Amino acid sequence: MKIRVLINTIDSVKDFVNAANRCNSCDIYVVSGRYVVDAKSIMGIFSLDLTNELIVYSENCTEEAFLSFCNDIQKYILG
Repeated sequence: MKIRVLINTIDSVKDFVNAANRCNSCDIYVVSGRYVVDAKSIMGIFSLDLTNELIVYSENCTEEAFLSFCNDIQKYILG
């Protein structure tokens, strides 16, 4: 499952990373252009171009766990 997000402030990045870290059993990634970083890494997120939308996807995550993560970051998800 993939979603598009916009996390373009320091507080939104902190909130996003905290939500990702609550998903202990999931590997969540953020894609910006050709770069892919671990969503649980605040330094990784800050290395991306945060002025554009980002793609978020998960591997080895149950649908229930990913939906819970999506619920936590709902305000950053683009329609």
